[in-house]
Amino acid sequence: MKRALWIAGLGVALAVGAQATGAKVDDPYLWLEDIHGAKPLEWVQAQNARTRAELEADPRYGEDYATALGFLDAQDRIPYARFDHGMAYNFWQDAQHPKGIWRRTTIADYRNAAPNWEILLDIDKLAADEKENWVFEGTDCTASGKRCLISLSRGGGDAHVVREFDIATKSFVPDGFTLAEAKSGATFADDDTVLFATDFGPGSLTTSSYPRIVKQWKRGQKIAGAKTVFGGPVTDIGSSPFVIRNADGIVPLISRAPSFFTAEYYAVKPDATTAKLPLPLSAVMQGLVRGQLLLTLREDWAVNGQTYPKGALLALAYAPLGAGTVAPVHTLYAPGPRESVESVATGDGVVYASIYSNVTGSIHVFRPNTDGTWSDKKLDLPANGSTGIATVNDYGPEAAYNFQSYLVPPTLYFDSGSDTPEPIKSLPARFDASDLVTEQFEVAFSDGVKIPYFVTRPKALNGPAPTVLYGYGGFEVSQTPGYSANFGKLWLNRGGVYVVANIRGGGEFGPAWHDAALLANRQKAFDDFAAVAADLEKRGLTTPKQLGIMGGSNGGLLVSTVMTQHPELLGAVVCQVPLIDMIRYTQIGAGASWAAEYGDPADPKARAWIAKYSPYQNVSAGETYPPVLFVTATSDDRVTPVHARKMAAKMEAQGHDVLFYENTDGGHSAAANHKQNAEMWALSFVYLKRKLGLK
Repeated sequence: MKRALWIAGLGVALAVGAQATGAKVDDPYLWLEDIHGAKPLEWVQAQNARTRAELEADPRYGEDYATALGFLDAQDRIPYARFDHGMAYNFWQDAQHPKGIWRRTTIADYRNAAPNWEILLDIDKLAADEKENWVFEGTDCTASGKRCLISLSRGGGDAHVVREFDIATKSFVPDGFTLAEAKSGATFADDDTVLFATDFGPGSLTTSSYPRIVKQWKRGQKIAGAKTVFGGPVTDIGSSPFVIRNADGIVPLISRAPSFFTAEYYAVKPDATTAKLPLPLSAVMQGLVRGQLLLTLREDWAVNGQTYPKGALLALAYAPLGAGTVAPVHTLYAPGPRESVESVATGDGVVYASIYSNVTGSIHVFRPNTDGTWSDKKLDLPANGSTGIATVNDYGPEAAYNFQSYLVPPTLYFDSGSDTPEPIKSLPARFDASDLVTEQFEVAFSDGVKIPYFVTRPKALNGPAPTVLYGYGGFEVSQTPGYSANFGKLWLNRGGVYVVANIRGGGEFGPAWHDAALLANRQKAFDDFAAVAADLEKRGLTTPKQLGIMGGSNGGLLVSTVMTQHPELLGAVVCQVPLIDMIRYTQIGAGASWAAEYGDPADPKARAWIAKYSPYQNVSAGETYPPVLFVTATSDDRVTPVHARKMAAKMEAQGHDVLFYENTDGGHSAAANHKQNAEMWALSFVYLKRKLGLK
C-alpha cells in the first residue's frame, strides 16, 4: 500500500539555501554541511576515534560485535527470493561474499532445504576487477527474462549507475543500455526498449533534484537520440517510468509526483505518446490483473455517483481509462478504523493483500468473478504477528508469505496456487524466548486517542528494568511485530525490556493514522511517543534513568525532538541517520521532497510550527539532557550526515554528554555490508547497556 519513497539527493549551494528560507542563516556549524570537505572529515575522524575508544574498550563490545556478525553471516538464514516465470532470484551476502552474489534457482528447487544455486553475478569479484566500491542496488528484467538492468552504487548511496546484463552469458552487454551515476529510474518496456529518467543536464531536474523528464531509448540508439516521452513541471517532486509485466501482457506507465503523497499516472502508447489516466491524486497503483487495475486510496474518492473511503483496495477496468472514462469500481476490501491494507501484490489472475487489525496481520487472496465482483479468502497462517507477502510469480500460480513476531522467528510459507500455504523455510531461534513474553498495551492520549504499543520482556520481571523504546511515526510507515536477533540476544536475554510504539504519523491504522500527525499536527507524533514513555514508567516497567529511546531517519527526528522536549523521561538516546535541523532540512539532501510531510520552512506558517519542535533550534545549554549517541554515514545522500554532525557539535559545545559515529559507506542504512552493520549495532547496544545499567 505504501507509495515508494522518492530518494534523490538535493545539491543546493548554501547561499541559495539561505535565500530560499527567507531568513539569514546564523549557524556556527554550517561548515559541517560540506560533506566531503577536509575540515569536516577531520572533525568526523576525531569524533569516531573518541567514540571507538570509549565503546570498543568495553569488554562487551567484542562479544556483541561477534554475535551480531554471526547472525548476519549465518548460512541458515532464509534466502528470500523473487519469483519470475519458473525461477527464484536471490541476493546473498555472507563472510565469503561481503558485497554479495546475485543468484537463482528454479522455484521447484527453491522449496528444498539446500537449493542448487546458479551464481549470476559476484559483486565482490566485480568490485575487485573494476577497482570500485560497488554496492548492489537491485535489478529490472525484461518480460522474457533474457536481459536485466543492474543498478550499482559507489558506497551504498542513492546515486547509482545502470548497466545491462545478459543472463545467458552472465556478463554485461557490450554497448548495451548504460546510465552514468545519478539518481535514475530505468525499466525495460520490451527486450529492446528502455524507459528511463535521469539527469539530462541543466533544466532536467525538479527543484527537489529528481528527474522530471522520461525518455524512450531503443537498442542501438545513442542516448542523445532517445525520444522524450514525458516532462513534468520543475516544481514537482519528480517523474519516473514503471512497467507492469505479467501473463496478461506488458503495460508501460509513467508516474508523476506533484508532491510526496500524490501521483498522476500516464499510459505510454506504442507511438511513445502518453494518455493521462483519470484517477484521483490520492490513488496508489498496485497492479493489473485480467484487465482490472488495482489501487489503494489515501483520500476518499467520489466517482460514478459513489464515494470510496481512504485506505480501501479497489479494482476497475483498465482499458477505458486511456480514453478518460472510469468503469464501474469494485471494492475488494475497506478497512475498519483499527485496520489497514499494509501491502498488495498481484499475480497471475490473483491479488494478495496483507491486512492488519490492531497491528497484527493476515493474508487475503482475491480473485475476479465473471460478474465483476471479487472473491475474498483469508489464508490459514499463524496469528498474533506480522504477515508479509514475500514474493508472487506474475507468470504462474506460486506465491510465498512470511510470518514472524517479536518472539517467533520468521517462517517462509509456500503457496502453489491452492491457497494452502505450507512452511518451507524457517530461521532457527537466535535467542531463548522461553522466559520472555510480548504484551500489547494502550495509553490514552489527552485527546482521547488510544496509542498502542508492544512490550517484550522477561516473564519474571521483578520491578523496573533497563528498557529501549523504539519508534518512527511518519510517512505512513507501520511498525509491525518483527523478530530481532540482536534485541533478543543482546538485550532481552540479558534482562532488558524492548518496546515498540505505534504512534500517529505511521500507517498502522491506514492513511488517517498518518494524516493525524501531518504538517501542523506533527507534534502529536512526539506527544504520543512521550506518552508511551510515561506510561511505561507508570506501569512500573522502567524508570527515567533506565529508559532509552532509539529511532532512525524520521525516527531520528522523533527521538531527538522528544529528547529536547522531555529530557526528564529519559536515560539515554540512540539517534540514527536522523533529520534534526528542520529549519534547513529542505536545503539538505532530499529534504525538499518531504515538504508534504513536515511543511516548507520557506512558508512563514509552516516555519512557525516547525520552529517550535525542530531539535537543532531548540537544544539549549541551560537544560540537562540524557546522554546521546548519533550514528550516521558519509555516503548517505538521502538525509546526509549533516543533521547528526551539526547537532552533535552544538550539543558538545553546550557541554552535553554526546558521542558521534559516522560510517563512510552504507548510504541511508549506515552500513554497506555485514561487518559495518554488526559494528553499528554493537556500538549502539554497548552504549545503551552502559548508560541504562544493563549488565
